[in-house]
Amino acid sequence: MIDPGYVPHHRRIEQVLRERITVMRPGDRMPSDAELVAEFGVSRMTARNAMQRLAEEGLVARQPGRGSFVAAPPAHRRADRLMTFSREMARRGRTPSSRLLDRAIRPSTRAEATALDLPIGEAIVAIRRIRLADAQPIALESVILVGSCAGAVMTADLERGSLHEAITRSGQTLRRGTGTVTAAAATAEDARLLDIHRGDPLLVERRVISDVDGRRIESTESRYPADRYALDVSFDVEDAVATGSEPR
Repeated sequence: MIDPGYVPHHRRIEQVLRERITVMRPGDRMPSDAELVAEFGVSRMTARNAMQRLAEEGLVARQPGRGSFVAAPPAHRRADRLMTFSREMARRGRTPSSRLLDRAIRPSTRAEATALDLPIGEAIVAIRRIRLADAQPIALESVILVGSCAGAVMTADLERGSLHEAITRSGQTLRRGTGTVTAAAATAEDARLLDIHRGDPLLVERRVISDVDGRRIESTESRYPADRYALDVSFDVEDAVATGSEPR
């Protein structure tokens, strides 16, 4: 029987390296695979797997023939995965926080009711925050939630705490989401709140998240300065022969 407290060797090495990265600077050299083998008493494959996971998350840059180095901490997120902003920034060695602009319970507009698949006028929770990393504004976030989240969300610390943790405490289990990313020019309000210039390029992400039963719980718009945030994308190349399309 597997000990529930057991942590695989590569995970243990990961955790140690994550802690070290938080006090290192971009460009600092990371231990080699051989050095990790000697330090932790593991196989070279285990050491390589631990470092590779950090590289896949953008925490470490691996340079063939030179070694592994602490990567600069851009705010990137994989497009096929939603991790809370706080966890994503913390993983990258940055200190996350938020500035709460507004939080209210109010009737839904037509557009909001459509987004959450609710009757028009049904009560929702509306939240606006500025999301920061190392005190730098990263996003202007506008969220609407179904009314059943109100009890936990209206009393939660949304400047230092996690909104998704509050949603979970309300009894909701978020499971699956869909979203789109478009480009926009910063408005005067964007410029003022994000400390950028009016007209600067933004990435605008709109998403809807549903629970385990497919009910829509959250609809969010996040407006990111284009030079401070990015989405990393992985994809399969479609077989041109199988689809009948012309080769390119």
